[in-house]
Formats: sequence, C-alpha cells, structure tokens
Amino acid sequence: MTIDRQIEAVLFYKAEPIKKSALAKLLEIEQGELEGALATLQERLKESATTLILAEDEVELAVSPDFDQLVDSLRKEELRRDIGKAGAETLAIVLYRGPVSRSEIDRIRGVNSSYILRNLETRGLVMRDVRGRGSEFRPTTELLRHMGIGEKTELADYATVMNALENFEKQQQETD
Repeated sequence: MTIDRQIEAVLFYKAEPIKKSALAKLLEIEQGELEGALATLQERLKESATTLILAEDEVELAVSPDFDQLVDSLRKEELRRDIGKAGAETLAIVLYRGPVSRSEIDRIRGVNSSYILRNLETRGLVMRDVRGRGSEFRPTTELLRHMGIGEKTELADYATVMNALENFEKQQQETD
C-alpha cells in the first residue's frame, strides 16, 4: 500500500486537520518522504471530489470547491431536519463535558461521532477549538444563551450527570 493512500485513509478517518509531524511519526517515515507522498496525493486528487488542504504544518482532506453548490444544498437540507437522538446525545456530552475531544465523545457513545459533530457545528450549536495535537468541542455561547444559562454548572441535574459520567469512566477504566 502506497504512502499517499495511507495518508488519505488517515485523513479521511480523522476528519480534521493533522500536523505533518504527527502524520510522519504515525506512518514511521521521514519528513521528506511525507512531503513527496503529499504531493502525489494532491496530484491524484485533482480529478476527485476531495482535495488536499496544506496549511503550514497541517494537512486535511476537504470537499473540492467544484462541489460547493451541491454541499451547500445538502447542508441546507440537514439544517431543516431534527438533530435526532444521536445529535442530542452528542450535544449533551459536549454541554456537560466540554471542552471534550472527538475521541472522548466516541468512547462515551461507543460509535464514531464525526458526522454528528459536523452537523452540530454547522448548526452553530458546538464549536471546535484546535489545541495542540487535536481539537476539542465546546458549546457555543449562542447555545448557552438560547438555553438561558451562563455556564454549564447551571444545566439541569448537572451534579447528577457529572457523577454518572465519572462512574461510567471508572467502569471503563476497570475493564480496560
């Protein structure tokens, strides 16, 4: 399997920017080899619906600008629909635990939350803070204002929910 295809798989799975140094370390390759593979991937994606975004020391896969109208119509359709049970569950985790990483949300929910988080971000309910090696999600101030609260400790049953989450994490650690 070629390095450019491995990079594409990692970026697709991560669904967020990743530092070039972290990518080289993950794939156990030198920086020069990484740059060559990124150039190959970028060239290969020219005829694709996705494109490679190279921003200083980070890389990311994104939808090609050629598909902006299509993606915009899909986004509008998503915004018309209810966030659903998975969205409410993910939003609750972000509200009570935020700032929280996607991997932590995935661990709590037991499933990949990338699509749900993107949907919540698009709706302006959560925002992504890029920190160090990854990113964390937190509720937007607009969401808190809409809920009529100034901080998360004012959420309904805050202490009870946090206690339940702590107990869940203890159980998870015991089984690991």
